[in-house]
Order: sequence, then C-alpha cells, then structure tokens
Amino acid sequence: MHLDVLDLRNFYYRTALGRVAQRAIREQVVKHWPPAAGHTVAGFGFAVPLLRPYLADARRVIGLMPGPQGVMPWPAGMENVSVLCEETHWPLPTGLVDRLVLMHGLETSENPSVVLDEAARVLGPGGRALFIVPNRIGLWSRRDVTPFGFGRPYSVAQLEAQLKRHNFMPERSQSVLFAPPSTARFWLRTADFWESVGRKVPWLAGGVLMVEASKQVYAPTRGGLGAAVRSPLRVLEGVAKGSREPAMNRK
Repeated sequence: MHLDVLDLRNFYYRTALGRVAQRAIREQVVKHWPPAAGHTVAGFGFAVPLLRPYLADARRVIGLMPGPQGVMPWPAGMENVSVLCEETHWPLPTGLVDRLVLMHGLETSENPSVVLDEAARVLGPGGRALFIVPNRIGLWSRRDVTPFGFGRPYSVAQLEAQLKRHNFMPERSQSVLFAPPSTARFWLRTADFWESVGRKVPWLAGGVLMVEASKQVYAPTRGGLGAAVRSPLRVLEGVAKGSREPAMNRK
C-alpha cells in the first residue's frame, strides 16, 4: 500500500530526520550518476527529493507519482515536472529514459512485477536504473516513524533475484542510512559521521538498500525472412542445373 504524498512530503521536507535521510541518499545517487547534459532522468514513487541535482543539466527530468499515492507539484518555485500516473502504465514512450530512480515505488506496490516491467520498458539502450528499498535487516524497516517502515523490505539477494526475472542485470549494491531512525539531537547531529563509518565497515547494516542495474538486451536470433532466403525451396534446385524438360513437351 502506497503512502500518502502529503506524508512523504512532510517527512522529507519538514522534519530533521527526513532531511538527513534525503541528504544521505541523494549524495550516493549523485556519486553513482554525476549530472550530465543530454540525459532524460525520471523517478518513480516518491523519488523527486533525489532528482534536484539533475534539473540544471539534464535534457528533461520527470517525476512519476502513482495514483494511490497522489501527486504534488515539484520542484517548488519552478516549472512543474511531476505527473500522476497508473503504476502499471507510465505515460512515457518506450526507451525514453537514460537514468531511472525508484524510491517508495516498489516495496509499497501491490503489483511490483508490473512496476518492474514498466521500468524495463521505458529504460533506453545503455540506460541504468537505481532501486532504493528498505533493508530487511536494517533498523529503518523496523520502525514506522519513517516511510521506510512500510511495505516489503528486501535483502540484496531478494531484490537482485526479482530484478533478474524482469531483464535487469544488477551491477552494484550498497547500504545507506547507518544512523538509527531517531529524532534525538545526538543522532541527527552525528548522522554524517555514521554514514562515513558505515561505508567503511562491511558488516554494518544500513537502513536502506540501493541496487544499480542495467537492462539486458538480447541479440536477435537467426530466422525469419533472412533464413528463408538463405535456404531456398528445394523444388527449384533443378532449374539452375538445366534439368530435362518433362516428357509431354518433347517432340
């Protein structure tokens, strides 16, 4: 079940904990994908807090928000780029997107397989997708004071297996949000420190998983008209060899 867009907006833009989470996740997204000119960047679910660094250079930025969640205008003070859509039918042409981010769009969906099919459809050749979900063994999925406490949490193996079933090839994964989901001043003030420590300690579980994947494109198989032309009908073989005329035509 999708969260309400107003609850998501209030968390990420009006609470100290939400701003900490937004900053930590966005920094890793930009580290994966530095802003580049000419790209079409899209986000599904409530990914717009992560897309602001791309507004200046990208060819276009699109925020797709599913109907059960609701939509809000974004970005503030600029021309709106967010759109309400069905989670099973995104209003984008096939192969349009170069970079796709899903956050609060997969784990809360009642049709995750269809969401992944749509993600694969809109991603163009050479495109990449970043899936951001609650970590099954992290603290953030165990408390409902944040949006990551709702929906289905994943392990890396579970998410990668699901992506492979929908023609995605996982390339790399990492954890984010190593500080506990606490509004206590100490944890908020030291959040950046815990992020830096967590990235250096492999056994420390972050609250959120990020898996980057590319779309598998299969080479076309032989067959069809080309194969038929290269294998002509055997009934015509005698023509090229000067076969004898039928007896009824001889004189």
